[in-house]
Amino acid sequence: MDMHIMQKQYLLVMEYQNKEFESQTFKDIDLSGISFKNSKFIDCVFEECNLSNVDLDNTRFQDTKFKNSKILGFDLTKCNDFILTVGFEDSFISLSVFSHLNLENTNFSNCQIYDCDLVNTNLTNANFENSDLKNSLFQKTNLSFASFKNAKNYDIDPNNNFLRKTIFSVPEVISLLNGFDIELD
Repeated sequence: MDMHIMQKQYLLVMEYQNKEFESQTFKDIDLSGISFKNSKFIDCVFEECNLSNVDLDNTRFQDTKFKNSKILGFDLTKCNDFILTVGFEDSFISLSVFSHLNLENTNFSNCQIYDCDLVNTNLTNANFENSDLKNSLFQKTNLSFASFKNAKNYDIDPNNNFLRKTIFSVPEVISLLNGFDIELD
């Protein structure tokens, strides 16, 4: 590998590791494989960024938004969960883990959320409007007051998740019957 490329990659790692960022916007940056280890992002926005396989060990996100971004292999369970508040809009999120977290009031609007784990997560008042949730796993998840308005491809078992005043749209709401041994005519 070219020494100049190696130096540039090293500088990128150092640029985001063990740092604090407040009220900053990161736009159109390829951050794939970068380490955010031990960093804090407060009131920040990532817009049109590639955040594939970012190292999130002990990263703190507070009021951080991800817009029009590519997010692969994002393991939020590695983050510092103190005041963890994030939002996603118009983003592609795949192979990511949101399990065992308190993500109350989290926005996931207009996103493609593929093959993600949302197991035992508090998603009370979460917004999944207009999102595609293909192959994403909801299990023992609190979806009270969450909105799946115009969302599609979700597979939510009402017997294995907590649903109270959860909003769904027709015809996708019929998928809630998948767990039952019934036939619709």
